[in-house]
Amino acid sequence: MDGNFPNRSPDTSNEDNLAALRRVVQEQEADFGVAFDGDGDRLAVVTSSGRIVRSDVLLMIYAQDVVSRNPGADVVFDVKCSRNLTQLITRHGGRPVLWKTGHAFMKEKMVETGALLGGEFSGHMFFGERWYGFDDGMYAAGRLAEILSTHGESLDDSIAGFPATINTPEIIIPVPEADKFRLIEKIVENASFSTGKVNTMDGIRVDFNDGWGLLRASNTGAALTARFEANTEEHLEVIKDEFRAQIALVDPGLEPGF
Repeated sequence: MDGNFPNRSPDTSNEDNLAALRRVVQEQEADFGVAFDGDGDRLAVVTSSGRIVRSDVLLMIYAQDVVSRNPGADVVFDVKCSRNLTQLITRHGGRPVLWKTGHAFMKEKMVETGALLGGEFSGHMFFGERWYGFDDGMYAAGRLAEILSTHGESLDDSIAGFPATINTPEIIIPVPEADKFRLIEKIVENASFSTGKVNTMDGIRVDFNDGWGLLRASNTGAALTARFEANTEEHLEVIKDEFRAQIALVDPGLEPGF
């Protein structure tokens, strides 16, 4: 181990950093691969075929498992997560709780609700069942191995049954630190999404019939962050266009990068 991280940044949310893991998993014919961030509280996972499992999909696997033993259990997740997660939790008898992005916010909501499971799109996974409610990447990896071993399915097969959508990773839009919250406030104040349901809990998330989009200020960097999901590529582009138009109204010079 080398804390200077000579090979790559220990940021598991950047999918480029998982290239070596994907290669070795396939070379070794491993069942799956895991990566941890620098302090071990975030988890990234790849399947035996080298597919990156985004954290909201990973949370679906955990939710199915935890709620099956605890009907009615609360599952907390952040605004960056797929709405397919909401539908899955409800379908299995749990209660989905959408909340703000951020380590501290998630822990507070876990305590407030008594949730047995929580997760962020960034890779933080919080287990209140059989664990202590904090985010622990290695424990989360162990729980995944347990689930796959118990059910006898490959990770690829486990996620094949989930709804297929077109979605983006988290998109980083660099802006000055001093401007990021002001920009989001102006966008929220001026936004007009006539065909969508607007949620301003954390930035602005808009749910449409065929997908959703999110734009928020990063808690940890000089940036706005965005994410989009839709049923088709065409619908995804329509949603992106709506967000581009709203950004242009507030700051015509800002390049969204999506």
